[in-house]
Amino acid sequence: MTATEVELEYERRWRAMSPAEKLSRSAAMLTWTRQQIARRLRSSEPSLSDEVVRWRVALKLYEREPEVVKLILEKLASVSR
Repeated sequence: MTATEVELEYERRWRAMSPAEKLSRSAAMLTWTRQQIARRLRSSEPSLSDEVVRWRVALKLYEREPEVVKLILEKLASVSR
C-alpha cells in the first residue's frame, strides 16, 4: 500500500465511525500522547514531582498558545519540584 492508499483508507474508516467512536479514539490518542511526553520527562529528569510533570506535559501540549503558556508558567513557578 502506498502512503496515499493508507491515507485514503484511514479517511474512509474515520468517516465510517460514529461521533462517539471518533471522540473515544481522539481521547485515547490524547491520553497516549500525554503518557509519552510524561515518560520522556521522567527519563530525563527522574526527580520531578508528579505535579510538575503534569504541568510540563500541559506546557508541551499548549506550547503554541501564548496565553495558556503564560498561565502554565505562572503555575509552575509556584509548584514544588
